[in-house]
Amino acid sequence: MSYSFATNTAYPSWGYMIEQGATTIWELWNGNTANPAMNSGNHVMLIGDLVIWFYENLAGIAPDPAQPGFKHILMRPQPVGDLKWVKATHVSPYGLIASEWQIEKGELEWKITVPANTTATVWLPAAAAAAVSENDKPLSRAAGVKVLRTEAGAVVCEVVAGSYEFELPWKPK
Repeated sequence: MSYSFATNTAYPSWGYMIEQGATTIWELWNGNTANPAMNSGNHVMLIGDLVIWFYENLAGIAPDPAQPGFKHILMRPQPVGDLKWVKATHVSPYGLIASEWQIEKGELEWKITVPANTTATVWLPAAAAAAVSENDKPLSRAAGVKVLRTEAGAVVCEVVAGSYEFELPWKPK
């Protein structure tokens, strides 16, 4: 939903605003036809939820509410639509958290970095652990990776600090 809302160019959407020449988010959806006295043409606070969605959903970088401050990280990317890649970083109190994925030739490659003195729960969008490799090794032999369970089409793992390169088959949803 958010992806189509951000990329759609039909009214109402942010893409529509861009098509109408907007360089910022309008206060009103009909900012191009509304009374100028009733409409701010610079409502940057409305884009805040989209930025959170970029990090937490597209890139899959989210804090764990049970361990605030990114001591433990929840990493669960959610590729959508025709989007073929995402690259995001966040500087946490423990260091750089990174998530970069791309879809090419029926495969999802996801590179992550978990900073020192932290751990992460990682959701890999695959039906089984046997379908996933990390740095060209079967997931079961990947250093720093512990498979926890499989749930709702994802292999859930716990990883320690470090950098990882996961590869798995990808079928568009």
